[in-house]
Amino acid sequence: MRISDLLAMEELRLTLLAGDPAREFGTVHITDLPEPGRYLSGGELVLSGLMWRHEPGDSARFVAALTEAGVAALGAGQAWLGHVPGDLVAACEAAGLPLVEVPTEVSFRTLAELVVPRLSGDVRDALGSHRRLVAAMAEGAGLPELFRMTAAELGVTGAVVSASGEVIVGAADDPVRLATAYLTAPRLPARAGDTTIFAVGRGHRAAGWALACDGDLLGRADIGYELAACVALERSRMEEGHRVERRLVGQLVAAALSEADLPELTARLRTCGIDAAEPYAVVNATVPSTAPGPAAPDALAPDTLGGQVVEELLGREAVAAVSTPTGAGSTGAVAVVPLRGRGASEVADRLRAGVHVLSALQGTRVCVGLSGALTGAAAVKGGIEEAGHARRLAEARDGGVVTSDEIYTHALLLATVPADVRRSFTDRLLAPLLDYDRTHQSELVRTLRVYLDRAGSWNACAERLHVHVNTVRYRVRRIEELTGRDLSAMADRVDFFLALRDTGPPG
Repeated sequence: MRISDLLAMEELRLTLLAGDPAREFGTVHITDLPEPGRYLSGGELVLSGLMWRHEPGDSARFVAALTEAGVAALGAGQAWLGHVPGDLVAACEAAGLPLVEVPTEVSFRTLAELVVPRLSGDVRDALGSHRRLVAAMAEGAGLPELFRMTAAELGVTGAVVSASGEVIVGAADDPVRLATAYLTAPRLPARAGDTTIFAVGRGHRAAGWALACDGDLLGRADIGYELAACVALERSRMEEGHRVERRLVGQLVAAALSEADLPELTARLRTCGIDAAEPYAVVNATVPSTAPGPAAPDALAPDTLGGQVVEELLGREAVAAVSTPTGAGSTGAVAVVPLRGRGASEVADRLRAGVHVLSALQGTRVCVGLSGALTGAAAVKGGIEEAGHARRLAEARDGGVVTSDEIYTHALLLATVPADVRRSFTDRLLAPLLDYDRTHQSELVRTLRVYLDRAGSWNACAERLHVHVNTVRYRVRRIEELTGRDLSAMADRVDFFLALRDTGPPG
């Protein structure tokens, strides 16, 4: 029942003092305890005679307890104080909690006796609607039909969005905002502005779906849970269709890694829906650091979760399937992506956009490698290796998306060096300069970085640093004296360049 329905009951003569009259409540609870939270489960209309109020500060504490418990609204009686104090009105306005004034001549018992039967009728109607929704899903209704029925039967509208911010069904003005709210909520369901977010299923949030219902459904959470269960049922039905695709791509990957002959590879590529002349790319992904917690009911292997995440990042229509290969030293989940008129750079942009959204999920980092555009079955193995190298570089960078263009540089070699070895190399080479800068408030490290970035040009370095060229000459000599290196020698320049890679961007 909505607060507005309550206000429309003329025999009660209620007055709304604060909050949204469209807020809904599912039950009535009467209390005068100053800390009633432990006895509340959320969604209630709490009726209170205000006997707990002894000073103005009590109102804020009482309202905070109600808000934390998820109460839908507060009905304040006048019998004890003779009025509803302004500090209670202000506290409810600040908390966004609807406040209804109950006149002295209306007892809480009378109010409850009038309201509860109507609530029971609402529950019966809702249960009937739920049964019709479940029956429709069992008969094969898809997600669009489910949402049309939900709007008609329950008056609930909204959307389903993936964790990476893609709209699965419905309408959402800002799906990235909804996905971020889903990823960062300590617990679900949760409010996100004028929307209530429910989790679809119990999978890891990084590969999950969020049901975003318009309005405040915390008071009618059973409706959200029921709708989310229906969406989860349809998602599992969709998953059944992708198991065959995953198996076929798994066979293709296994054949490529075992160096099967070209006719077999060509046939297996075709079974994945890709002709020999059609361009495609290979994605390799892991999602390390997936300990169980609010975002992950069960810990998943990085490869398994990586496959699920990639499917969500690129959409099932764009990805042939995902598999976890074994053998040939390959790790990570592999996806084969038909380009279909796109360039590999467009796939990379979509991956980066989704990974950026997923970065809001604490404790989880997504590491993705993408090969260049490939054609023909003979290129499958090379594509897997290329994407694997790129993914390992992404892991060395603590997550993100790396393309094949980036791996054919010194960065790939650095990615294969253990982090502690790289740190030791950097510390030993740059420590004299860092110590000198700290002691003398100088800029030797910055000068070195800019000098190398300007290919050893005295004038270009001086112009970038806004100093005289003689100052640059003096600083370079000082760098050489402190480190025992020669900046005119290419080998020493390369050492400094690699050491500076771990200390930040160019000055």
